[in-house]
Amino acid sequence: MLNATINTTQWPDLAFENWKDTLATVHLWTQIVGKVRLKQMPWLNHSWHVTLYVSANGLTTGSIPYNGGVFQIDFDFIHHVLHITTSAGGVARVELYPRSVANFYRELFDKLDSVEIGAYIYAAPNEIDPAIPFEKDEIHRSYDAERMHDFYMALVKIHNVFTKFRARFTGKCSPVHFFWGAFDVAVTRFSGRPAPPYSGRVPNIPLSVMREAYSHEVSSCGFWPGNEQFPQPVFYSYCYPTPPGFSQQPVKPDEAFFSAEMGEFMLLYELVQRSDDPADVLMQFLQSTYEAAANTGQWDRKTLECDFSRFEK
Repeated sequence: MLNATINTTQWPDLAFENWKDTLATVHLWTQIVGKVRLKQMPWLNHSWHVTLYVSANGLTTGSIPYNGGVFQIDFDFIHHVLHITTSAGGVARVELYPRSVANFYRELFDKLDSVEIGAYIYAAPNEIDPAIPFEKDEIHRSYDAERMHDFYMALVKIHNVFTKFRARFTGKCSPVHFFWGAFDVAVTRFSGRPAPPYSGRVPNIPLSVMREAYSHEVSSCGFWPGNEQFPQPVFYSYCYPTPPGFSQQPVKPDEAFFSAEMGEFMLLYELVQRSDDPADVLMQFLQSTYEAAANTGQWDRKTLECDFSRFEK
């Protein structure tokens, strides 16, 4: 258990090399839990029914319906326990420590059975290649509690900025939510207009799912902790479809850049974390990249945007 007096005001260091093995393991653990929510929930537009949410101690599924009422699964990255609770009074827990994906998978479903939740999932990863079935994955087995807590504290900081950014929009907008497929936290704004059919490819995701996810014009921003191909945590912002001139728009801060390979604006987490005012720098990036999308895409900004600051006193 980490010291309860740990400094929560600073944005933590998230150097990829320091926790990449833990990241790979926990990514797969979140996929298992996320797939439980996926199977139990009715389908929501743009796959919003699959996501997790930043909570007061980690990541949560929120309430999930089942025959006995509702249940909830919580990753607690302060005390390093996964909690299962039900509206029927059921309580179970799974300890988080260096253990294989297969071991975690087996115990999680044993504990779900113990509180009378008869869940089942398609037991292989999405958006990951190769996709080792969970019950056979003895490769990924790392868990550094301190580094995981650092990542969680970064998510808290980011969640709060994203939440404030989301509040400036009256059009359709997603929650601030965590997608376990790519292991990123995101928030997405919609112009209100339909988009052309999506034709890209994502590993182990059906095209029909991607087309529903991108059925309407969006401007989306998020945070991703990196991988072996891009070993740096980064903020990103993109739009679909991508209007001509989007990549040439001026954005803030000056260190932000457009990745032609990814088709999105990017800002390294390290530059935000080390700035004098990380929240302000991040907000500049979110707002300016949204404006790049809205202006080049000819969104009805007067109708879609708002300012409720007068109510915040």
